[in-house]
Amino acid sequence: MRPASSLQFLRPYLWKPAAPPTPAYLRFFHLARQQELEQANALKYPRLRHNGPPMRIPDFRVKYADIEQGVVAEEEVTLHGRVESVRRAGNKLVFLDLKAEFERVQGICNFGKLSDGTTLQSLKQLARLLNRGDIISIRGRATRTPAGELTIQATHLPEVLTPSIVPLPTKLVDEESRTQYPHLDMLVNQRTTDILRLRSYIIRYLRDFFQERGFLEFQTPILAADASGANARPFTVSAKTVSKDLSLRIAPELWLKRLVVGGVDRVFELGPAFRNEGIDQTHNPEFTICEFYHAYANLSDLISLTEDLVRGAAAHCQSLIATKLTSLPPIDLAEFQNPFRQAEFIPALESALGFTLPDLALPTALQDLLTLLTTHNIPLDNIDNNDSPTSSLSQLLDRLAASYIEPLSATAPLFVTHHPLCMSPLAKSFTCPKTGQQVSARTELFLGGRELANMYEEENDPYEQRRKFLEQAAAKVKEAADPDGVESEPAIDEGYVHALASGLPPTGGWGCGVERLVMLFSGTRRIGDCLSFGNLRNVVGLAAAGKKDIEI
Repeated sequence: MRPASSLQFLRPYLWKPAAPPTPAYLRFFHLARQQELEQANALKYPRLRHNGPPMRIPDFRVKYADIEQGVVAEEEVTLHGRVESVRRAGNKLVFLDLKAEFERVQGICNFGKLSDGTTLQSLKQLARLLNRGDIISIRGRATRTPAGELTIQATHLPEVLTPSIVPLPTKLVDEESRTQYPHLDMLVNQRTTDILRLRSYIIRYLRDFFQERGFLEFQTPILAADASGANARPFTVSAKTVSKDLSLRIAPELWLKRLVVGGVDRVFELGPAFRNEGIDQTHNPEFTICEFYHAYANLSDLISLTEDLVRGAAAHCQSLIATKLTSLPPIDLAEFQNPFRQAEFIPALESALGFTLPDLALPTALQDLLTLLTTHNIPLDNIDNNDSPTSSLSQLLDRLAASYIEPLSATAPLFVTHHPLCMSPLAKSFTCPKTGQQVSARTELFLGGRELANMYEEENDPYEQRRKFLEQAAAKVKEAADPDGVESEPAIDEGYVHALASGLPPTGGWGCGVERLVMLFSGTRRIGDCLSFGNLRNVVGLAAAGKKDIEI
């Protein structure tokens, strides 16, 4: 596009890592662009009028995919979209690229082909004012140029529906700028948008997968008196209606199992969960979780269903990457074809450590295990990850697994099965015939060292569940004891235990963070890339970033 004289010194506009735009530059561009449009009486935001049958650009490309060079369709249609480029060829011919719904089409404004009485001066003014980023409506007929480009040949002068006041960069690679201006990042960087599109497709795939197998989708409460269903710190909010503090849910698990008690034998939910904990490459305080509960399913059923789901999702995502989401790396489907490998927690850990674990059901199990680690010269620094590995037996075992078992999934999917009882208070338990330890009917799926899904046979004995709740709550209270050693009374979800007394059938439960699946199939290693506006720090910073740039 040949720039307008008043903006000549601001062009070309390119955001580079070494020189991101300053707030002063953005303010100056905004004022200059605003003045330019006002002087031309073009700073307008008209209501949308359909001057002809409106058509989506993807539908336009499909309908006229076979139109031949030189042929002009008889039907007039109207396309809407954002201008990506404007090119003038003399005074009477303007080329532009229009994009909407992630697809592009070329437009041609040839003065000799306009049939709406447009003057040459009007065409010149449009060509002068039209800017990259403007949203326009163009009415015309489909044709194919001698260069083979599918094109809409305008029969009416295009109308600007929304002028772009802020410059739309041609590149955006500076990390700070991408974080501050996520909407521009999406407009400029295809990979950013393709990851978010893949997330949408995966969510739809999950819904279709479960509904095809007879599951019903239910919505459960996000606000409740207490957050339960997982071992995490909740967010609390003040609620005037009930005059008490409430918690945002950390998982929908206990609500969904109440639905199974109520007769919904196959139920799932896709929705947000909130955990008041840290932010890193794979964790964000707000995320999307998918959980399902299947009455009369055991651990083998859950493993088989998970293999089908992940294998199908991989094939589905690869098909999308090959056709629509072309900026994402291809998925190697071979690693999902064979039955996934399995490793039992305790035998695998004993093999890696080189000694037999103590009886993990004893009150002294934590100290006994720490002593063995010291005896075998295994430093605790190797298994520390910002949290103290000695605060509880469950934490210590979890850190050991992260160091010695989960890396076994580096090249292929791995089910880690039969975790020690202390790590799974909501799962059914039994005595392992190999080790004699009390273990749970649980498995986690890992790939590339990352957890993808967690599943187990649900504890449906109300007496046993209450005992496990008490043990878990007592351990938490002990960890959080005040400096004087005073411990508070452990709290458990008596309402859930009472629900179990009405009869929960043998049930298999399953949970998966949606972002983990998106990370796996998009090839990204950051959870923030899978969230529309990044992680919580990015979201909090957006409001402050907007205030210092442009005042409208």
